[in-house]
Amino acid sequence: MYYTFDLINNFNIFNNINFSYNILIFILFSLFLAISFDITYGELPTKIHPVVMIGSVISFFKIRFIKIKNRWSGLFLTAATCIASSVSVIILVYLSSFNAFIFFILFTLILSSTFSIKMLLDTAINVETDLKEDIDKARQAVSYLVSRNTDELTEEHIVSATIESLTENITDSYISPVFYFMIFSLAGIFIHSYLLLFILILIPFNYRIFNTLDAMVGYKTDELINIGFVPAKIDDILNYIPSRIAGLFVVLSAFCLRFDYKNSYKILKRDARNCPSPNSGFTMASAAGALDIQLIKLDTYILGDNNKNIEINDISSAVKLSKLTILLFTLAIILFIIILYVIL
Repeated sequence: MYYTFDLINNFNIFNNINFSYNILIFILFSLFLAISFDITYGELPTKIHPVVMIGSVISFFKIRFIKIKNRWSGLFLTAATCIASSVSVIILVYLSSFNAFIFFILFTLILSSTFSIKMLLDTAINVETDLKEDIDKARQAVSYLVSRNTDELTEEHIVSATIESLTENITDSYISPVFYFMIFSLAGIFIHSYLLLFILILIPFNYRIFNTLDAMVGYKTDELINIGFVPAKIDDILNYIPSRIAGLFVVLSAFCLRFDYKNSYKILKRDARNCPSPNSGFTMASAAGALDIQLIKLDTYILGDNNKNIEINDISSAVKLSKLTILLFTLAIILFIIILYVIL
């Protein structure tokens, strides 16, 4: 397979353009197409979805490492999952590199699998639709979004839970993987090898590994308290900066949509740290302030002021807010990276 590396080293999409700009164009095109694919088609089929593969790898190693009754188990699980999953992706991308077009398509599909815009928004919209038809149906739908018992939730609590889930997941469903993908793409300014693309696709992919690990084992139950500690902490660290950026973009989006952006910023500063998670409150609090509603998880947190009754239509407003947050962040990060490529 020597010819493959030879092709990658000579892999040039735009022959008359500076190498760094060539990398930048590849990155921007792949991001644009990945976003377009996700918005249009949503998730890849389960049988070929990389996150499903990650889940299987986690389950395989979890059975083995959970027998270790200390926090080393979580470190071993994380390392083994990252190595096994990353090697699989590298082999797959390597095998596609005999053809530039196939390489680009596969790169784009893997990138699109690391975030989820359509599913994030559609899930909230579906709960709103169900709630207008049958509250029991809505309770069932929202049970897939939150960990709390939904059997007796009132209409207001269902709306709150839906908006909480939607706005909390802006960060890990989109902002974080794209943030790290674009920030690490700056390496293209200094590293003049197309092998950089092999490393670059692993950045959002490994973020998704850490996020999936946290979702599967990052709980303080008797079974998972040890093995889930390291994955949970890594996820907290990785989302620390993106969550705060996302919160500010929610405020900016509130301004653009003529929502209460001043209150959004006020509640962001006041209530963002009310949640047990060090990160989830930033987008939820700013959204609560923008919509002038109160988001409540019983016995856990209260975000925002109870200035008006929360209503079903607040879900639609939260969806609009989330859409614009994603759009503005995407435009901003692209502009930021382009400027750095030009000046550096």
